[in-house]
Amino acid sequence: MPEPLTLGTAGHVDHGKTALVKALTGTDTDRLPEERERGLSIELGYALLELPSGRSVSLVDVPGHQRFVRTMVAGATGIDLFLMVVAADDGVMPQTREHARVLRALGVSRGVLAITKCDAADPARALEEAAELLPGMEGVAVSAQLSQGLDELRLALDRVAASVPARPAAHAEAPARLHVDRSFTITGAGTVVTGTLWSGRIARGDHVDVLPAGLGCRVRRVHVHDHEVESAAAGQRVALNLVGVSRDDVNRGDVVSSARDLKARRTIDVELDLEEPIDRGERVQVHHGTRESPARVSRKEGRPARLRLEGPLLAAPGDRLVLRRIAPPETLGGGVVVQRDAVEAPAAQAPAAQAPPPAPPEPLSPAALELEQRLLAAGSQPPLDSELNALEGELAQLRAAGRAVRVGPRLHFHPRALEEVREMLEARLADGTSISIAQLRDALGTSRKFAQALLEHFDGEGLTLRRGDAHVLRRRRRERAGAP
Repeated sequence: MPEPLTLGTAGHVDHGKTALVKALTGTDTDRLPEERERGLSIELGYALLELPSGRSVSLVDVPGHQRFVRTMVAGATGIDLFLMVVAADDGVMPQTREHARVLRALGVSRGVLAITKCDAADPARALEEAAELLPGMEGVAVSAQLSQGLDELRLALDRVAASVPARPAAHAEAPARLHVDRSFTITGAGTVVTGTLWSGRIARGDHVDVLPAGLGCRVRRVHVHDHEVESAAAGQRVALNLVGVSRDDVNRGDVVSSARDLKARRTIDVELDLEEPIDRGERVQVHHGTRESPARVSRKEGRPARLRLEGPLLAAPGDRLVLRRIAPPETLGGGVVVQRDAVEAPAAQAPAAQAPPPAPPEPLSPAALELEQRLLAAGSQPPLDSELNALEGELAQLRAAGRAVRVGPRLHFHPRALEEVREMLEARLADGTSISIAQLRDALGTSRKFAQALLEHFDGEGLTLRRGDAHVLRRRRRERAGAP
């Protein structure tokens, strides 16, 4: 039997990932009522895909909306190949590119391009754009609604699955590691957790630990796609019925493992491979498995980078990480965990992560000072970065000096302008009222693109919280403002 593989979907929202999965597998992976009402995937979905050769692969369907990239990253960890979905009538869109970056960061280099909605538009342009984004990938035009191209897509996936290298023997023989993405209770059975088995095997009757808490438990039953099995192998989507822990003891981001030397760490050494630069002293979000934590990155020439995490991660040498900018949220690239050159104390005894002392700021050039005045005078409607192409070096100087803040992927504000908007939002929303993009646009006398960028920035910063199309002040901010 060929070894188990997990296939992950990727692609922009409304490009038809879930509809295509249903057409291929017969399974509707949108299981939540809210998902079905809105026609929008929110959580990870799972299905079993039968390929023409007789091979079966586990399939993880991920959300495509920008607000759920964190969920997409959690679902993409542990996959072996991808199905990138691009709609013929839209072509490559922002989350197509974002998901492609995540896949590159995770080292997932084999996949197939599915150009959906080919009944609604000519797929040629979308296929050309997708092939430029992911060169060398086979592309198939499909229509889930008309069941066109599905057999060709299954054959393409079969060919790519056959090309995935076998896992090293040491990987299969390693201790079991399952990163939990769901935990729930089944009446009469008890606690159940699901995830992709990264390494080793896990069998009925095995004694395992829930990490990082270190809670011992026993595996009562093992299921693979709703079928009870004696054991599961690395690469499979697995559900475990655990005895000895309650539902509240296991959460998404935990690891179920038989390893005795897997430790939660707050400092991790990595070889970074970034597509976007990281400013000196910048906080980034580090994703590993189904867990994430903010961190600071420190570097010394000739040595791996060191991540100083605010929360512990259960990473082992060889594991891949994804790094994302916190505000505005943007995937920066990835890295591979390397062996630490010193033994670290257990996470429970580790001190809270401290930011490295900032280096003395370099004097700003006359051009940077002039640019700062432009940003300051522009207030809540600064020039787009595309208008400042010749001044990227000056922007970097201002960011390093704390005199410009990146608020959108290609947009910077002066911190004084941001502070004025922050104070206005805190005063206006202190009583629990909300504000929409249009309302903020009108209040600032600016355009929608600036209002949207500002609200997304303050959501990421933790000042506000999005609820539908409105944004409210987070509760702790309201309490500080004296509101109930």
